[in-house]
Amino acid sequence: MKYFFILALFALLVASCGDPVTRAIAFEDTDYKDISQDLQTRLIMAEAGDTIVILPGHYVFKRSLTLEGKDSITIMGAGMDKTILSFHEQTEGAEGLRIQNGNKIVLKDLTIRDAVGDNIKIQDINGLELINVKSEWTGEPEETNGAYAIYPVMCKNVLIDGCVAIGASDAGIYVGQSHNVIVSNSTAYNNVAGIEIENTTSADVFNNEAYDNTGGILVFDLPGLSQLGGNVRVFDNKVSSNNFRNFAPKGNIVASVPPGTGVMVLAMTSVEIFNNKVSENRTAGVSVISYDFVMAAAAMDDSNDGDAQMSQNEVAYKADKNYNPIPSGVFIHDNNITSSFTLPSLKSDIGYLLVWQFGLSIPDILWDGITADPNDKIICVQENGGASFANMDAANDFEDSNRDIDAHTCSGNVLPPVVLEKPVASL
Repeated sequence: MKYFFILALFALLVASCGDPVTRAIAFEDTDYKDISQDLQTRLIMAEAGDTIVILPGHYVFKRSLTLEGKDSITIMGAGMDKTILSFHEQTEGAEGLRIQNGNKIVLKDLTIRDAVGDNIKIQDINGLELINVKSEWTGEPEETNGAYAIYPVMCKNVLIDGCVAIGASDAGIYVGQSHNVIVSNSTAYNNVAGIEIENTTSADVFNNEAYDNTGGILVFDLPGLSQLGGNVRVFDNKVSSNNFRNFAPKGNIVASVPPGTGVMVLAMTSVEIFNNKVSENRTAGVSVISYDFVMAAAAMDDSNDGDAQMSQNEVAYKADKNYNPIPSGVFIHDNNITSSFTLPSLKSDIGYLLVWQFGLSIPDILWDGITADPNDKIICVQENGGASFANMDAANDFEDSNRDIDAHTCSGNVLPPVVLEKPVASL
């Protein structure tokens, strides 16, 4: 099988001078060729400053690709819809592409699809850019799809820009246990969670579109993980029609997210939600809930009886002495939150609970009402264009649920923008 290394002569000349190398890979006939071994070899041999270019084509991979322990590497295609890396025939490994333990990594201008597990998993990278990357499962969204389309975890100084995520059984764009993160100008649809920020500090999520997911944008802090989160800004996003069925595996935390969720804050500290257009999410435009509420709802769900994952969640919760299950410092202001629905989704117990509490007047902004101190200001709500509000009073078995927005009309903390340290220069 013949390869064309388009820039081979140039690479040799530059390498002789000790400078970074651009390496291009292409097949004579690019349609549905397996280049697993050859691309993996180039990833193993890559040196600091190298750019690995994958030219236009639809490439097939039967095994995972890995890049480990490398600095200053760029992997780039010819365009999101021109360079396609398909793992539909994968027989070895779980992830499509796994990148770990390095600094200054750029992945751009290509599509990765149909891995057995996560399409793109990136761990322990300081200085990460994902630019114009599509990550998708091409069939009907199902529980058997991989959990995460784009999945940086335990990373620092992360930029995700112009990306697309489709079909993940957990989250399309997920950033977990990381610090200094920007997710911008990206699109997520047909996932359980469109965009999820979890146990992450200093994150900006803006100019994104999240639609036709179960939940549009989730900001979660969970127990039993390596760090707690806080200081997350969600602004200038379009979050619409997130009414898709929940196809997460039973026991996963996102399996508790009801269809019709726009933006959800779970147990996170210091969250500012502003200037978003949140529309046609039939259960709640913006909801703020505690982990206690989630665990109580799961306990009442008979389908979770004996579920191992739910048991693990409960064990992690009880063991994590530093974890606060109650959100705090949530400032919701200057959003446009609308919905024409009179009934929430009835595909979850929460939907029935809302109908029982509020009839045919479903609130745009929903708080579960759980607090350690009744005088605590868990949320401040201001200037949301007449959006309705409800306190479920879950702490008292819903005895005093109310629509009193005045008790929460206040100014919260305006958070500073995220500044990436030593950002990787875009090419």
